[in-house]
Amino acid sequence: MPMDNFFILTGGPGVGKTTLLRALEKEGFTVVEEVARHIIQEEVQKRGDALPWANKTKYAERMLLGSIDSFEKEQIACPHNICFFDRGIPDTLAYARMEKLDLAHELLERSSNYRYNPIVFILPPWEEIYELDQERKQSWDEALKTYHEVQDTYIAAHYHLVEIPKTDVDSRRDFVMKTIVAAMKMKNNG
Repeated sequence: MPMDNFFILTGGPGVGKTTLLRALEKEGFTVVEEVARHIIQEEVQKRGDALPWANKTKYAERMLLGSIDSFEKEQIACPHNICFFDRGIPDTLAYARMEKLDLAHELLERSSNYRYNPIVFILPPWEEIYELDQERKQSWDEALKTYHEVQDTYIAAHYHLVEIPKTDVDSRRDFVMKTIVAAMKMKNNG
């Protein structure tokens, strides 16, 4: 059963997702953090190897389990209100495809049971704002490759991608909110 109130914000790294999510959170919406950064921070702290530069398969499986866990927790905590996810389960599948990883079949099968709203907001590559940090170590070319793999994965999973314009955060926030309102009106009238 899809959770029509669960909206994903995705794209390559460094495109302004976190800034946009903070703006949506200030409007009172629930925001679910990206699990990847948390995993990296936790693994570095405990000197683990479930890291994209150490054990990519272990890292991807932890991301997939973390994404499923986030989805399940929000089904209980946020069953009707609009909730925004900083990336979704298909993002982990995109990462696994990009890195040519073989994830456990049971885990892949389980992940297919979780569906978000069919509208997925995707932020396009934006070199002018792209920056590296402690957890983001991809080059610009890797960021572009990631964006295209994410885009292809969501399309293959039958989601409708809506590209967020490259503009200031308030305009981006308003674009997301107007798109959701328009989609809800169409659904209620359709």
